[in-house]
Amino acid sequence: MDIFIKSFEWFSNNILSKPEFFIGIIVFVGYALLKKKIYECFAGFIKATVGYMILMVGAGGLVTTFRPILAGLGERFGLKAAVIDPYFGLNAVDGALKSIGLTTSYTMMALLVGFLLNILLVLFKKFTKIRTLFITGHIMVQQASTVTWLVFFAFPEFRDVSGAIMVGVIVGLYWAVGSNLTVGPTQRLTNNSGFAIGHQQMFAIWLVDKIAPKLGNKDKNLENIKLPKWLSIFHDNIVATGTLMLIFYGTILLILGEDFLRTMDPKKFPETLSFFTYILSSSLSFAVYLAILMMGVRMFVSELTNSFQGISNKILPGSLPAVDCAASYNFTPQNAILFGFICGSIGQFITIIGLLVFKSPILIITGFVPVFFDNATIAVFANKVGGTRAALICSFLCGVLQVTIGAIAVMIFDLYKFGGWHGNIDFELVWPGFGLLMNHLGVFGYALIIAILIAIPQLQYLRAKDKASYEAGLE
Repeated sequence: MDIFIKSFEWFSNNILSKPEFFIGIIVFVGYALLKKKIYECFAGFIKATVGYMILMVGAGGLVTTFRPILAGLGERFGLKAAVIDPYFGLNAVDGALKSIGLTTSYTMMALLVGFLLNILLVLFKKFTKIRTLFITGHIMVQQASTVTWLVFFAFPEFRDVSGAIMVGVIVGLYWAVGSNLTVGPTQRLTNNSGFAIGHQQMFAIWLVDKIAPKLGNKDKNLENIKLPKWLSIFHDNIVATGTLMLIFYGTILLILGEDFLRTMDPKKFPETLSFFTYILSSSLSFAVYLAILMMGVRMFVSELTNSFQGISNKILPGSLPAVDCAASYNFTPQNAILFGFICGSIGQFITIIGLLVFKSPILIITGFVPVFFDNATIAVFANKVGGTRAALICSFLCGVLQVTIGAIAVMIFDLYKFGGWHGNIDFELVWPGFGLLMNHLGVFGYALIIAILIAIPQLQYLRAKDKASYEAGLE
């Protein structure tokens, strides 16, 4: 017994407290189960571990860059600020967990539990009616992180392995059920290309597929509208992120003022540096650190996805992979993507102005990932079934909801203290409600969420006009 306790203490202190090693070991084991050669397992371990370490460098840089604006808004105007973006949300959760003496290793445990549960749900699809396996690794990490905080926030008594299992169960159900909801809309959009969406807008895609036909005419769609060529520069992540942060962050720095910032941030803003240069450098630093962070994500997620996908392909032949929302962009007029981005951005900007006018205690700063990927994806699916008008209304409302509910959620779940919220539309439509159920109803609320998620695919199946097509993943 003594040896067991000491072994667990060593594992806890050296692995669980070091998420980079924990995820590296998961990849190593996954490759070993796939009977890869030992040197390939070792290479996978190294890439996954280093990738996660790079992610942490990028996250740390974002915190360092964003700290002066948080402190400045609080000190000068009594405002709290948060960026609505999954990477800022990831970083906020990391800070929140550290504030209670924990690390994101529990997130990695939950991720593994959730993925295995998704496999089981598809394996028994005859009973569960689940046909999709969520394999978008970087999204799994982001979502598991936010849900870890929601569960740990609601249940302080379960801030341990049992809590990580609770997170894994609820997030695994969400991945399976949410991606399953997108099968019909995605098959209609792509002419039965054999995949579903496993991203941040799964419940939103299902909702848009239902309401968009009532908002417009699918024959009057974006294929007939031409957008200015110069807008194509925003296809590039770095350009889009740098421009957005220059507008938002730069404007806030201007409001805070040169004298105040020289006093608050003397190391980065010495007397020899002009105010214009400081604003430009500080704003574009976001794009730099986000690029570093995303590089790290790509490295470890690539290994994680390969180790998971190989296992799933062997166990679950015939299942539909749930992949990144960008896979749907090949089946739509290209101007639909920019159209959604523009309309969603306008919705966000107007709502942020509204927060200032009505003196909201929280200032929301837009993030690239929700304002681009959410709104572009919503426009793509809305345009297919409701045309231009539906794409405009749905992506605009998406932008409004991202800011409005994001401002509420970041307050309710105490993440304003750490400067970020997940920001994507499913984390406005679904997860704040789930979080409130757990906060107010405790374990009963958690059980109710499980019951709701289990019931959704059953209701889908019952409502399906053609049961055989449903089971074949065609609707």
